[in-house]
Amino acid sequence: MRFLQIIAGLCLMPLAALSQPVADFDTTVENYVAEGLRTNLGLQTEGLEVEKATQALAEARARFFPELSMQARYTRAEGGRVIEFPIGDALNPVYATLNDMLAAQGQPAPFPQLANVEIPFLREKEQDTRLLLRQPLYAPTLSAAVRAQSALLGASNYRRMAIARTLRRDITGAYIDWLKARSSTEIVAASEELLRENVRVNQSLFDNGKVTEDQVLRAKAELLEVEQQKREVANLTTQAQSWFNFLLNRDLLTSIDATAAPNTLAQQPSALERLWSDALQRRPEVAQVERLKQASTEQVTLARKQKWPMLAFAVDAGSQGEEYRFGEGYNFGTASLMFTWKLFDGGGDNARVAQARATERQLVLRQEEVAQQIRLEVQQAFNRLTTARDSLATAQARAEAASAAFRIASRKRDEGVINQVEFIDARSTLTSAELNLNLTRFNVLARRADLEYATSSGDLPLDPGI
Repeated sequence: MRFLQIIAGLCLMPLAALSQPVADFDTTVENYVAEGLRTNLGLQTEGLEVEKATQALAEARARFFPELSMQARYTRAEGGRVIEFPIGDALNPVYATLNDMLAAQGQPAPFPQLANVEIPFLREKEQDTRLLLRQPLYAPTLSAAVRAQSALLGASNYRRMAIARTLRRDITGAYIDWLKARSSTEIVAASEELLRENVRVNQSLFDNGKVTEDQVLRAKAELLEVEQQKREVANLTTQAQSWFNFLLNRDLLTSIDATAAPNTLAQQPSALERLWSDALQRRPEVAQVERLKQASTEQVTLARKQKWPMLAFAVDAGSQGEEYRFGEGYNFGTASLMFTWKLFDGGGDNARVAQARATERQLVLRQEEVAQQIRLEVQQAFNRLTTARDSLATAQARAEAASAAFRIASRKRDEGVINQVEFIDARSTLTSAELNLNLTRFNVLARRADLEYATSSGDLPLDPGI
């Protein structure tokens, strides 16, 4: 009777898992994915890349506004060129003659004797403090730079969405692997209990002289093998748990909520052509390459407009002199229109234009390549899911047949009409069938997650205004 209870529990365990509602699995996975999107370090790093691109766009837009700065300079000088002005040599003879004429007439001599003037080219000390205002009036490169940076920001945001999609797939796959390992542990544990009972029964039969000792030893050997298998499966469960918690940036030994597999595994996906179309419309990789192509187009425009003239308005105002003072004789102000036109640069602008155009053509090819890769991913995921679903019914029938055969073998063993080899073979077949059913069931879940990954868009919204 105890054998039949153990067998019934071993066989019904996968069936009970299949009878659970879909929300048990899908809701739990969604909750874990939401947690991973908040806490995963790799996604946080990519978020900082988006922030950097956002600030780069703000920097490009800021060039349209006036720039106000302050400059201050204080100089001490010694030596240098001197401008000599011989005013004394030129005027003193004249002044002396006039003074002599006035003295002869009895009048005072008012004309002084002058010294030659030496004006140093550099002041011994000087300060220059000014405010500078610069406002571009016509700069054709600014608009192209803003558009290019805006496209790069969009590409960075779509890249973040692509990484979020990959993280969703990895978290879902890690959770499925943990459930699979955990279920395998339960199956092996049930098999261990069954073999312990088998050792007890064979020992009793040996004690009563109905079987030989070799059957008892064979039963013990089988039990030891399953105990070893149990430790290996437990190790796989721990590893799957650690990987799952790593993706969520949690302590590696944090407990995980267990759920059963949903009961909709037999549902067929949409037609392959529809999945192709949906994937090409949803996948952020397509939009990412499109934004990069837009950015390269603007880079071509930017490189071409480097040859165009630029016009700016400038105002300088401040104080100059040997001392820090403000007022008449110290204050100054200038207003200017500055026109700049690069006439020749050795072909550098032409080289930049050619480089930008090559990048643009490269991204056109990359766009076609991404589309082909997406179609291939969708087709492979679709075929694998279809194969896994077809295998599920076969695995279920195999497990039921192995269970029925083992029940018959158990009755024969209890009556002493079957040898130990045949009984252990029936037990091994049952355990193998149950493990295969468990593997197939979770393989369907994994393939379903792969197809969702191949056709989904991602859960992180774009920044507003992009």
